Amino acid sequence: MLKLINITDLYHPHQDVGDNFDLIMPYGLPDVDLLLVILDCTGEFRKPYAHHSEWPDPHGPREPGIIPVTQLNYIFNQNVPFVVSPFELMISPLDKMLDIPCYQNQGIDMLLNTLEKSDEPVDISVFGSLRTLAVAYNRNPQLLIEKTRMVHISASSSTPGYLEWNVLLDPNAFVCVLRSKLPLIIYPCKEGEGAFKPSEFCTYWALNDLNFIKKMDRKLQQYLCYAFNKTLRHDFLRAMDEEPDAAELDKFCGWKHNVWETAIWIEMTKRKLVKRADGSHGIILENEVASTDKIFKTEVLPCKLTVHDTGTYEFILCPKEETNKFIYRISDPLGQEKALNEALGALYASFKP
Repeated sequence: MLKLINITDLYHPHQDVGDNFDLIMPYGLPDVDLLLVILDCTGEFRKPYAHHSEWPDPHGPREPGIIPVTQLNYIFNQNVPFVVSPFELMISPLDKMLDIPCYQNQGIDMLLNTLEKSDEPVDISVFGSLRTLAVAYNRNPQLLIEKTRMVHISASSSTPGYLEWNVLLDPNAFVCVLRSKLPLIIYPCKEGEGAFKPSEFCTYWALNDLNFIKKMDRKLQQYLCYAFNKTLRHDFLRAMDEEPDAAELDKFCGWKHNVWETAIWIEMTKRKLVKRADGSHGIILENEVASTDKIFKTEVLPCKLTVHDTGTYEFILCPKEETNKFIYRISDPLGQEKALNEALGALYASFKP
């Protein structure tokens, strides 16, 4: 069983509905023990308009995703704790943020407390900025080192010099974590500066449509309707008991969807993306792979990092004995994208709360 702390920049209403999708995974996968959800929220997005030129957000304001996490707890009949983390940026890679408001301190305190109480090392997945993890490390590095099995980072560009969105949210946090002694795997969200495209050192892929949602559990369909439509209702739990509206589903199920997070869930849970003998595709556990299955090869390659003060980095591959840092690589990006268009929907449809 994978013990996991998940840090996500999930907002309500959503900024990227992929975060709402992504959080279904640790609830739905039976071999994941989700210990804590930390909501990573950057202050600019809580304003009616993000005036910072680097973070335009004309469709705000937004708040941390307390409502969608509560909905998933309700749907899956769980009581996973969730907390909010600091809204403002670190002032340096060594910042302990000791003067932040008590409410925003929850994420750091709960991260440290959860690790301290765990009887075994825990995995930490980060989708968004690395602020909470960085500040927790600065406050108690020894605890983080002793109780973290692996940090999985969905952020950055593998192309030197390019400052990717998640890094831009708090460059000092990224510098802190990548220079730390923590074991980590980087799953780059971008390679190069051009259009979105699957590539060797990049986890991006395009989901052609979302019609598989119609095969998902009814409450999860309603959860996604609520998210996609940016619904604002005071009875947000009772809404999960209603029948999904067919017209609302049809409205967004034909949309193309950008995805970055799948690689982490496959790697963390030791699953494989396979092509079966009959030509179908699936995401399955290692011990379920048949001799006739073709596995789409991915690797986590040991590397040494040169981390720049801007938050960008360069990597060189090295022997595993020399490092605890790794970078994710995909052998057949285009083939994997085609396979995932079938396999990911089938995995989501298999979740039965």
